[in-house]
Amino acid sequence: MHRFIVVGGGAGGLELATRLGDRYGEARAKRGKPQAASVTLVDRNPTHIWKPLLHEVAAGSMDPFTHQLEYPAQARWHGFEFQQGELTALDRAAKRITLGRVLDEDGAEMLPERVLEYDTLVLAIGSTTHFFGVPGAAENSIALDTVEQAERFRKRLIAACMRAEHLAPEKIAAEVAADDLSPAMNGGAEPRVQVAIIGAGATGVELSAELRNTAQVLSAYGLHKLDPRHDVGIVLIEAGTRILPALPERVSSATAELLNKLGVRLLTGERVTEVAPGVVRTASGKNLRADLTVWAAGITAPAVLSRLDGLTVNKLGQLIVRRTLQTELDDNIFALGDCAACEWPGHERGVPPRAQAAHQQATFLFKSLGNLLAGKPLEEFTYRDFGSLVSLGHFSAVGNLMGGLIGGNMLIEGLFARFMYMSLYRLHIAALHGYARMVLDTFAHWLRRTTLPRVKLH
Repeated sequence: MHRFIVVGGGAGGLELATRLGDRYGEARAKRGKPQAASVTLVDRNPTHIWKPLLHEVAAGSMDPFTHQLEYPAQARWHGFEFQQGELTALDRAAKRITLGRVLDEDGAEMLPERVLEYDTLVLAIGSTTHFFGVPGAAENSIALDTVEQAERFRKRLIAACMRAEHLAPEKIAAEVAADDLSPAMNGGAEPRVQVAIIGAGATGVELSAELRNTAQVLSAYGLHKLDPRHDVGIVLIEAGTRILPALPERVSSATAELLNKLGVRLLTGERVTEVAPGVVRTASGKNLRADLTVWAAGITAPAVLSRLDGLTVNKLGQLIVRRTLQTELDDNIFALGDCAACEWPGHERGVPPRAQAAHQQATFLFKSLGNLLAGKPLEEFTYRDFGSLVSLGHFSAVGNLMGGLIGGNMLIEGLFARFMYMSLYRLHIAALHGYARMVLDTFAHWLRRTTLPRVKLH
């Protein structure tokens, strides 16, 4: 029996394992048909959450524990096996991978180191935050790679707001004096709490808008008595000349206008050179006060990829793959998503690290691996860019649509853009559970939100 192993339970990896399990795995046997393959999903965490939503977790507008999916349950429902553990080694000659030990919260071993054998290996382990060697960035800022990091930021934000309410006036004055931003930039009033977000890509922009809503809700529920607009400052710092540098300029301009209306300070052309406790320093000599600092300035591939047996990587540590998504040196190893460097014909850069790319590659690989089982030749992957959407919380959304749906490139914003953005997550749920269950899941979460505050308060 052919053995598929998918390493990485992100958007692309989980969708692929689910579809393989349904078509070829144990789910096929339950329908009375002979099982064609064994499918194993590997991830270091026991649960899945859609990574583009982590900024909502950080802002408290989404409860991760009601949206997370348990891998063992998904495996049971869709006919594949789940193995928890982190990939530590690869033996291409023996077709084996090694998973590291899994420890509990007290440091006791739950699962030992294990070796799994494969016939076809798919690597989909995503990406991690790139600190670019900036001194103090890793130690004094919070990244948003995991639920734990997002929850840590949310709790620290609530604590900072509650603490600031009772700060002595002279201490506030001292902190404000150390900030090189002009008071005029914030309507003449300096914030008592200031959040610095480094990197104005999609994550940084979306988090800045969500935080403005969070400050208002926390005040409305009495967790602090600060003015949510003037006492809670949000600074978005970008080294490039504009925010959302990877998106069309008109999307960037429309988003900047909306953020300015929300009272978010935009600092472009400011390269961060150091992140120290309570302060962010830039190459132009600015010292920016920061009670909380979020690093959202870039991504890189996990370091383990550069240590795998003979596989080639690019300067970002991504596995270099052919148009078939097979690695350069091994036809039995595929890669998809953020950890893969795939050519995009007609473009200077490769396929971008976006959720829609991972979804398209998972769909493509599902068909390709079926051809592999049937002894048919593999096709080449072609990425289709359908545009990009950026959420500004419940205030709005903005983006551009592309492709055959509209016959060109169209800027959208407002309610329609917000609906399109929300539908992306629902399409991910549909890919994992089917459309009927997706509809029920949507309705269930809507009912739950009617009985809860819009932001987590603890």
